[in-house]
Amino acid sequence: MQPAYIFDLDGTLVDTAPDLLSATNAVLHQAGRPAIEPDGLRAMVGMGARALILKAFAATGEPLAETDLAPHFERFLTYYRAHIAAQSRPFPGVEATLKTLRGQARLGVLTNKPQGLADVLLRELGLEHYFHAIHGAGRLDVTKPDPRVFHHVMEELGEAAAPAIMIGDSATDVATARAAGVPVILVDYGYTQTPAQELGADAVISDFRRVPPLAAALLG
Repeated sequence: MQPAYIFDLDGTLVDTAPDLLSATNAVLHQAGRPAIEPDGLRAMVGMGARALILKAFAATGEPLAETDLAPHFERFLTYYRAHIAAQSRPFPGVEATLKTLRGQARLGVLTNKPQGLADVLLRELGLEHYFHAIHGAGRLDVTKPDPRVFHHVMEELGEAAAPAIMIGDSATDVATARAAGVPVILVDYGYTQTPAQELGADAVISDFRRVPPLAAALLG
């Protein structure tokens, strides 16, 4: 039975902040709001596009009521889908590590990015073939940190009872792993307002290439 490695996407595998920033600022511009700077955006990513838009509006003026979110969300999706891989790139060491792991483990992606966008991004960057399962928002009626999404990925991997580990960048990923009863590694270069070292992960890394030996140690 191969172990399962479940990866977050934005801020863990891929630096998507530049294109998310462009889409967010396009929405803010149409609403007459000031733009957000890159450093400000990185602390807003992680809970999906709807949460990102709400945070962006709250940071630039009067908060947006959730009942008024729909047109801004659709505008965001339209812009982002058209520019999804314009500047987004895998973080250093990611592809080499995935190549190493591909024959040693079952690999999955678990993200709060909408399923269609996750599929397009991974395909555009030539990463999708590394993964045996890709789970984005919309496939179930819950998202991370609900453990049901983690277990759904495990079922799709065909390794529901296999040793598993979560690799992410945020408190959401730690909460997901804890709820699912698995260890978690965080990267320290991702999208989180609170430093990764303070989020209670089993290990924190600066170099993605450390994932295989650390995961092997944590899985025993």
